[in-house]
Amino acid sequence: MSIITLISDWNSDDFYIGAVKGQILRNCPNANIIDITHRVTLFNVGQAGFILRNTYKNFPDGTIHIIAVNSIADKQQAHLLVEADNQYFIGADNGIFDLIFDKPVSKIIKIRKIENELHSFPEIKIFVKVAEDIIKGKKLKEIGSIQKKFKRQLALSPVIEDSVILGSVIYIDSYKNIFTNISVDLFNRVRKNRNFTIYVQSNRNRINEISDHFNNVAEGELVAIFNSINLMEIAIRKGKAAELFGLNINSTIRIKFYDNTDSENDIQGFFKK
Repeated sequence: MSIITLISDWNSDDFYIGAVKGQILRNCPNANIIDITHRVTLFNVGQAGFILRNTYKNFPDGTIHIIAVNSIADKQQAHLLVEADNQYFIGADNGIFDLIFDKPVSKIIKIRKIENELHSFPEIKIFVKVAEDIIKGKKLKEIGSIQKKFKRQLALSPVIEDSVILGSVIYIDSYKNIFTNISVDLFNRVRKNRNFTIYVQSNRNRINEISDHFNNVAEGELVAIFNSINLMEIAIRKGKAAELFGLNINSTIRIKFYDNTDSENDIQGFFKK
């Protein structure tokens, strides 16, 4: 049984999801359709890329991923089929593929245009057909032409100084916990066994330790962990950190490192309230 996943920015009340699923089952009646999410913020390629990057490796070889976010083709972005890690990804060349993969991919195919078809809904007319071709064993070079690269979309990187990391919020989950772009490796490399303070929005909201899990603190308190994807995650135990502190994507998270001989009061003037 073939697996086809869907990720989109469609509202679940619209007909798009049902229409695409119906077309998949019409073309590939034995397909197992998995919804990754249909709650991507409208046209938010960065959010979709983050979700798929941290999802697809859990699927078996041969899985086909249909990416329905900012998917209309034009002169600047073609439709692509990308093979990577023994899986297939179908979407528009809008920068999302550069956000999904951190190493070279196996193949990039520019999907051959289908004449006289409705291109305002490429998922149902183009992407499903490509998925069918893959399932039926069609050679990738018959689906389109080989392309050397896809569009670059550089992810926002932390700003690093000797004693400071300025990170950014890159994802907010359904609990309103915030994921930062600060990895455990980066944190440890800059820390050098020093003390630290994490500032959330202002110097009044501080965290001075990394916890193993959320239950290390009392209900209502701030907590920082390195999560399953090795990124710093900040939360309020049984609370909604992003809402309480007014945090959005690209909001700044500051970490100040200081020697064990320094007191925390010595660094209070470092950040503005």
